Amino acid sequence: IALPVTLSISTQTATMILLEFHNRIVEETLKNRFNAAKQESVDVTVADFDGVLFHIGSSEDKTKLRVSVSIKCFHELKEMGVEEKLKSIYGGLIATPESGYDVTLEYSLDALPADKEAAIKEASLLKRHIFAAAFDHVFKAQEAGGSDKKFVIHYRDDETIYLQAHKDRVTCIFSTLFKDNDDIIIGKVFLQEFVDARRNQQQAPQVLYYYKEPPSELEGTDAKTGDNIGFVTFVLFPRHFRKEVRETSLSLVPTFRDYLHYHIKCAKAYLHSRMRARVTLLLKILNRARPEAITTEKKTASGRTFVRK
Repeated sequence: IALPVTLSISTQTATMILLEFHNRIVEETLKNRFNAAKQESVDVTVADFDGVLFHIGSSEDKTKLRVSVSIKCFHELKEMGVEEKLKSIYGGLIATPESGYDVTLEYSLDALPADKEAAIKEASLLKRHIFAAAFDHVFKAQEAGGSDKKFVIHYRDDETIYLQAHKDRVTCIFSTLFKDNDDIIIGKVFLQEFVDARRNQQQAPQVLYYYKEPPSELEGTDAKTGDNIGFVTFVLFPRHFRKEVRETSLSLVPTFRDYLHYHIKCAKAYLHSRMRARVTLLLKILNRARPEAITTEKKTASGRTFVRK
C-alpha cells in the first residue's frame, strides 16, 4: 500500500516522511538494560501517540524487566483476536499485566534471548502489533467472504476508527478532530492530495474525505459530528493486503491519523518560520529606506549661528 503524498514548497517538491512504527525510547531503554554490565533498578514511563502509555520497570530483585502498555481501547481490540496474535509473536514472554496496564512482557535478565536486537525491536513494536492484529482480523474476515459486522475502535477520546469487511473490499474510516480552524484548512489540502493520488498511481487505495457529516456507512453508529470533525475513508482491495504487502499495510494504515496531524503541525511551523523571515526582511528594507536627518545652519538677528536638527 502506498501513501503517495507530496508537499509542494516554492519550486521544490518534498516527499512527506513516515513516522516510525516502534517506540524509540522503549528501544533505547531496553538496549541499555540488556547490555549493562551491572543491573540496576529502572522505572520509566513513556507516552506514545493516541494516549498510549508504556511502563518499563524492574522486579524487586532486579533480575526481571517488565515492559507494559496501556491502551484506551484495548477492551475493544480484545474482541478482534489481539491476545491470540500477541501470544503467537511473544510466546512465553507475556506475563500477568501490571496494575493499570493491559499487556505486560517480562524478560529474565539472567536468560535473555539469543538475538537481543530482535527481542528489543519486537518489544518496541508492541503498540504496532496490537493495532495491526485488529486490522489483520478484518483483512482475514474479508478473505473469508466478508461480514456485516462493523468494528468500532474508540482509540482517542473524541476520535474513532470504523472497520468493515465486505465481499470485495475492506472499508476503513477514521474520524478525526481538528482543534484549530487553521488545522481544518491545512488538513483539507493534505486530504485532497490523498484523494487525487489515484490519478498518478492507479494501484493506490481509494480515499474519500467528508467534512462535518459522516459517510453513509456510519449510519446507526455513535459517530460524532461537528464543524471541526472530518472523516477519511480508505477503500482497501485485496491487492492492498495480499501476503507480499500485508505487513506494510498493517503498519501504515493504523498510523494514518498520527501521520496526518504530524504533517499539519510541520506545515504550520514551516509557514510561521517563513512569515517571520519575511517580516525580518521587510523591516531591513524599511530601515534602509529611512531618510537621513538634514541639518541646516541658521543665524539669529544678532548674527549668532545655531543648528536646527
